[in-house]
Amino acid sequence: MAAMKPRTGDGPMEVTKEGRGIIMRVPLEGGGRLVVELTPDEATDLKEALDGAVG
Repeated sequence: MAAMKPRTGDGPMEVTKEGRGIIMRVPLEGGGRLVVELTPDEATDLKEALDGAVG
């Protein structure tokens, strides 16, 4: 039987360009990672929304 290792979300947020899309990997509290694929237009919209929220 394989050893069970806990999944952790530890590690940095990563954003990479793969093909025509942009892949964002966000560590989650409690373990795991949220993986989102964005178009360049969606990434620009997300940047503007985050800039507005952060100030």
